[in-house]
Amino acid sequence: MLIPPTERFSFPPVRSVEYCGQSLLPLGFCLLFSCCGFGAALAIAAPLPQDAPTEEWTEFRGPTAQGLSDSAQLPVRWSNQRNIAWKVEVPGQGLSSPVIANGVIWLTTADVEHASLHVLRFDSETGELLSNTTVFDHDQLWAIHWKNSHASPTPLLHEDLCYVHFGSHGTAALDSNGKVLWTQRLPYYHHHGPGSSPVLAGDTLILVCDGLDHSFYDDRVIPDAIAPQFVAGLNASNGEIRWISRREGRHSYATPLLIDVAGNSQLISPGGDRVIAYDPQSGRELWWVRFDGYSLVPRPVFGQGLVFVCTGYDDPVLLAIRPDGTGDVTDTHVVWKSDRSVPLNPSPVIHDNQLYTLSDAGVLTQYVATTGDVVWKKRVGGDFSASPVLHNDRLYLLNESGTTTITSTGERYRIFARNTVPGTTLASLGVNAQSLFLRTDTHLYRITASEDEADTVIDEAEASDSAGTQSQPTSRSSGDNTDQKHNSGIQIIGNQRLQPPDP
Repeated sequence: MLIPPTERFSFPPVRSVEYCGQSLLPLGFCLLFSCCGFGAALAIAAPLPQDAPTEEWTEFRGPTAQGLSDSAQLPVRWSNQRNIAWKVEVPGQGLSSPVIANGVIWLTTADVEHASLHVLRFDSETGELLSNTTVFDHDQLWAIHWKNSHASPTPLLHEDLCYVHFGSHGTAALDSNGKVLWTQRLPYYHHHGPGSSPVLAGDTLILVCDGLDHSFYDDRVIPDAIAPQFVAGLNASNGEIRWISRREGRHSYATPLLIDVAGNSQLISPGGDRVIAYDPQSGRELWWVRFDGYSLVPRPVFGQGLVFVCTGYDDPVLLAIRPDGTGDVTDTHVVWKSDRSVPLNPSPVIHDNQLYTLSDAGVLTQYVATTGDVVWKKRVGGDFSASPVLHNDRLYLLNESGTTTITSTGERYRIFARNTVPGTTLASLGVNAQSLFLRTDTHLYRITASEDEADTVIDEAEASDSAGTQSQPTSRSSGDNTDQKHNSGIQIIGNQRLQPPDP
């Protein structure tokens, strides 16, 4: 159901405190920074060359929104001390990924004890805390899933503005100094907590709000809840609601992807039980594909004329969809599908005709993007939630225990390095110039390449040894597995290559 822009919603004002250049978290957090913050940073790595290119990492999964980095060089080896330019403590709790532009890193965090939600700015060269803005100050923060946080959506940077979203807790825009320009609230039951990051389409800020029709973890009541599931378009300059498109389905947390199809913009938004393509300026549904799934997290990717979507819990399926249809295209535009080692949390990566998926249990699969044929499948090791980054011919895979495995792409599977820092790591990596920015549950790291790094393969397997492999299920519900030879034909259980009629 599409709600026209004339039917505005009005909500009670939210207490908003706006400061620049100083920390506003409670005294305990301020003391934490003074004891363990920039003064304790490790200035070890060599500085960047003055002519190093700068890559602005402006939203979840970077400038392409698909985890692709075009930096000249990225670090290959590091530890808690080696190649660490600096390390600073991050107060509060949050799972948002770092975004970087104009030499400033932006993060969100939550002070659960005091029920406040914050935006932090750090100097990317030094790690110095530039500002700490309390964006929302509530009476309480509702109970959420143990693996989530109240600050999980990643900020979005555009020109001199930063847009942040905290689910039902509120949405805001800040200027380049961290001052709040406007706030908006879209009340709904966000269930496991906020998850989907904001997307900008022209001057429309798009938010996905797929929750429940009641509170699950506590007895709170939201009398003004808009709908169980909906997508909203806001005026990016002032936060006013332009459109709200209600939809049927189950709760979900996937960040949508903006694509161009024959000169027209489409917003690809996976939700419970179906993925929908919207007109981003009006919220009108263009096409959709039905499936059985909920609690989706992976962001879609787009390449080779296909949209790739993971369908969520409990039995995820990877769908390759032609985005040139109208209405229900479930039976006509799904080109191929796979139910083997499909991720529940990490997003896919596509480059040229190579599609990579990383399952939660650490099984990395390379597909031929246009056909669904498996080139190879290998177990990386560890449990994964963060989405991969692809740089040149390498994948950066960060597991939940602080270890980043760097592997090759292409027909030959190789491991170049495994690098570990202490802490829990659920947020995805950020990239800027020749540095990686890694957020743990307690710290933010800037990792920089050293001049003497040489390519050394620590583990290598010929593609012929692993091409076309499948896996036996483990105890994880995602169907992740170890390598095993399979039938070269693509079947319904495994991979299914469909032959849709001509459009």
